[in-house]
Amino acid sequence: MSEVVNKAALAKETAGVLASLSTADKNEALRIMAEALIREAPAIIAANAEDLERGRLGGTPESMLDRLALDVSRITGIAEGLQQIAELPDPIGDRLETFERPNGLYIEKIRVPLGVIGIIYEARPNVTVDAAGLCLKTGNAVVLRGGSSALSSNRKIIEVLHGALAETAIPSQALQLIEDPNRSSVDEMLKLNGLLDVIIPRGGSALIQNVVLNATVPVIETGAGICHTYLDAGADPEMALSISLNAKAQRPSVCNSMETLLVHRDYAAKHLLPLAEAFRKIPVEFRGCPETTALIPWALPAAREDFATEYNDYILNIKIVGGLDEALQHIAEFSTKHSECIVTRDVGNAERFLQEVDAAAVYHNASTRFTDGFEFGFGAEIGISTQKLHARGPMGLPALTSSKYKIHGSGQIRG
Repeated sequence: MSEVVNKAALAKETAGVLASLSTADKNEALRIMAEALIREAPAIIAANAEDLERGRLGGTPESMLDRLALDVSRITGIAEGLQQIAELPDPIGDRLETFERPNGLYIEKIRVPLGVIGIIYEARPNVTVDAAGLCLKTGNAVVLRGGSSALSSNRKIIEVLHGALAETAIPSQALQLIEDPNRSSVDEMLKLNGLLDVIIPRGGSALIQNVVLNATVPVIETGAGICHTYLDAGADPEMALSISLNAKAQRPSVCNSMETLLVHRDYAAKHLLPLAEAFRKIPVEFRGCPETTALIPWALPAAREDFATEYNDYILNIKIVGGLDEALQHIAEFSTKHSECIVTRDVGNAERFLQEVDAAAVYHNASTRFTDGFEFGFGAEIGISTQKLHARGPMGLPALTSSKYKIHGSGQIRG
């Protein structure tokens, strides 16, 4: 039996126990897990250093190393996410609907766990903890397959969490990590019907498309983040600068960072050059349309494929547009339906943007960087769903549940 099948089978064995645990038991386990992460932070950071060293030797870009890096502050934040999950309402057992039929049958629709969730992700060791916390709180077992670049970090994190779970009502085997770094382990997970109930991919477009196109296990698709910010003609210059800088440069390696800045022609004539100077100091490389390169001498010409690229780096596309219609058309063509923003004082344009843009999160006068489970008050997230079935946007606890009907009778039979 392969590692993948063995660990998925072990996780599945716990499904009945997990589904019957009390909220108090689950919350206590999450708090103990959080305390263990903080206590063992030095050991986790030491393991993370091994991953960072391999990444640097392998030529991994600094922006991607930032996604991988852990320090005391980040581990504290990850642990805080577990504490927040513990404080959130437990959706399991919620009555979604109740009704009585004419024949006297009393029917309840309630929330239940999905069962065993497989999560495939890349160089984000925080996902290991977020996924564990969200899945266990909702009574789901979880099989994690992280990227090889974070293997040392993930091993140590799982070791710490297993040690913590040994003190709780949650069986430690409900949390599994696939350590095989070969792509074959991913391919095997995609076909584990009967052991995995759902697969959630988190990462770049290549990973996500591989899962979506090849899995026979049901998939909740999370999306790559080609996110746009549109500066309308009447945008407040100070606000536009602040939001744009935050959306691109606060942490460019994440999926909710801005990749393309759309600028109204009238706004660009007055304000684009000083905005560009602020980006230049960071520094951020510009790739722009012909109008952009005419206004910003150091901008490189943008090709069509640039607007279809998720850089996750200090690179920004700029396109000057004639107005809202052209901005909407560009977003419709290149968006990955993740997060989109308009900066404007025109309420009508803002409402039209929010209504017409097809994305999981649409913003008026706020950075796209807020598309995040922690920022939405979910404690953490399992991913940002860009599909329209079952869940969309940051997926917190309710997104990791299904439902079933409980029917109470008094001897009824169907005629």
